[in-house]
Amino acid sequence: MTAALSLAAINHVQLAIPAGGEQQCRAFWGELLGLSEIPKPPALASRGGCWFQGSGFQVHLGVELDFRPALKAHPGFEIRGLRALADRLADHGYLVTFSNEVPGQDRFHTVDPFGNRLEFLELHS
Repeated sequence: MTAALSLAAINHVQLAIPAGGEQQCRAFWGELLGLSEIPKPPALASRGGCWFQGSGFQVHLGVELDFRPALKAHPGFEIRGLRALADRLADHGYLVTFSNEVPGQDRFHTVDPFGNRLEFLELHS
């Protein structure tokens, strides 16, 4: 008998960055968004990029030599304090575009320093 398959959670999302983009990642994901940088495994560290830890998830930023930003595909991060984050991003020069297309949540899209699309959402209580 085969064990039942059960997807439990998203462990991490992977986003591409251009070569040499690690400092910009640290400024955006670490300083601006407040995620903690975690060490990459030694076997992967030589490839460049960096990893960050959130509450129950990781963001892996990997170097892609023929980098092109993800303009439509994107991770969606559920947060508390959506408006405060939107203001913080806007204050740092990031375009914030709110949307009310999904009932029961407030959300906006923005981009990381390399143009990768990101969504942040807050569910209504």
